[in-house]
Amino acid sequence: MSEEGKKETRYVSVKENLAYGFANAGQVFGYNLVAGGYLSIFFTKVFGLPEKAVATMILILGIWDTVNDPLIGGIIDRTRTRYGKLRPYLLIVPVPLAAATVMLFAGPEILSDAKSVTVKIIYMYISYFIWEFFYTIGDVPFWGMSTAISPSPSDRTRAISTARFISGILGGLSTTFLVIMMDFSNNGVWGLTLSQDFLILSLVAAVMILGLFSLAGRKTKERVVQSVKEPSVIDGFKIMLKNKPLMLIILGNVIGALGGLAGVFQTYYFSEVLNLNSAVLWINLPGTIFGFLTYLLIPKLKRKLDNRQIVILNLVCRAVVGTLVFTIGLKFYNSSVLVISILLMIQNFIFSFFNTVNMVIPTEMIGDTVDYMEWKTGERNEGISFSVLTFVGKLTGSISTSIGTAILPVIGLNFTKNAAGEPVTLKGDHTDLYIWALFTLIPYLLGLLSLVPYLFYDLTGKKLEGIRTDMKIRREKLSKEVSGGGKNEE
Repeated sequence: MSEEGKKETRYVSVKENLAYGFANAGQVFGYNLVAGGYLSIFFTKVFGLPEKAVATMILILGIWDTVNDPLIGGIIDRTRTRYGKLRPYLLIVPVPLAAATVMLFAGPEILSDAKSVTVKIIYMYISYFIWEFFYTIGDVPFWGMSTAISPSPSDRTRAISTARFISGILGGLSTTFLVIMMDFSNNGVWGLTLSQDFLILSLVAAVMILGLFSLAGRKTKERVVQSVKEPSVIDGFKIMLKNKPLMLIILGNVIGALGGLAGVFQTYYFSEVLNLNSAVLWINLPGTIFGFLTYLLIPKLKRKLDNRQIVILNLVCRAVVGTLVFTIGLKFYNSSVLVISILLMIQNFIFSFFNTVNMVIPTEMIGDTVDYMEWKTGERNEGISFSVLTFVGKLTGSISTSIGTAILPVIGLNFTKNAAGEPVTLKGDHTDLYIWALFTLIPYLLGLLSLVPYLFYDLTGKKLEGIRTDMKIRREKLSKEVSGGGKNEE
């Protein structure tokens, strides 16, 4: 870090950083119920829907997000109010998002007596579409705020790190509770069904959204001055397509979508191979603790490596560690919970470092592309650019979840119902091995393909530093123009 970077003015207070962090926790609590394999297992095993129908729905809506999210981002970029262009959406969205979260997971209870699978599939499409719509309206401006909250890169890093850190603790509680509740239900510890487990947690998520996510609109402030001109949605799309660094980030993430299969099959591994959902808790515990400490190491890491180098290191290390874990675990993956637990603890401990870094660096990189296009065109496009963060995350998640769900019958994993209406699992001779490979090895090897676009990403080093210096001067001039040539307004 340069001497100039060390002397940067700090605009964002600790209190505002905490508000931003707790807001993210309120949002993530509900999102984690949808992420990875939990949505797949909810629709197939709990709701009792055909794997192909679930895979198709997730893929279709994932592709729709590639249009819908940038469209909403473009609308956000046109917004000009006395509250800013991002905060109005953050003030409004918590109520409908909370309701949509409950609706999404209430299907099995609402339609418990429904005989028609078609009716259930229609409900799945409608409820998931509504949830996705309101989640996008909240998520795009929330992460756009990580750039608009301050012109200082150090402020932005602190805001993103705080958001990820707090959401990692509080937001992660939803899946912690879920796996424990699922084991309780499967083993008859209490009288709740799996569908009731999901519904209860969706109600808790709604409360978290209303109480915490709403802080993003009420307690944060946009400080980077916007141009008076309102760019059209079409112009926003054109600028996005001309943003070469952003396009490379998108391409890298889309190519690496199959790496998300690990998250999908982690859920199925603990549920259907080990038959112990809560094993994920103690297996992830050492890595989770180390992961939180890693936030303190990010500034030091960034002094040694630029963002592109960190991304490349992440992908390579995952592939190497995944290969070793798969090979060592071949004799134990379905026979020794103790050995597998130790092996996966070591893997997750190593991965936790990169997981934490991965929660901060890509968001920073997109923020850099916003500055880059402002430098080139004079227009800031947080809405369009951070819609990329949202839709790429959802698209890659949709692709991995859709593919993972679609190949369940291929690897011999099927779900049916017994006479009492309880879910029953059917497996082939080699199903457990396939799940182990899809959990530990295949996703990380496929993830290496996403290295290619990053080889051409050059928004680093002196080029990026020069852009930031130029933009500091320009923003000071723009601020005077917006305020009529007088002093900056609070």
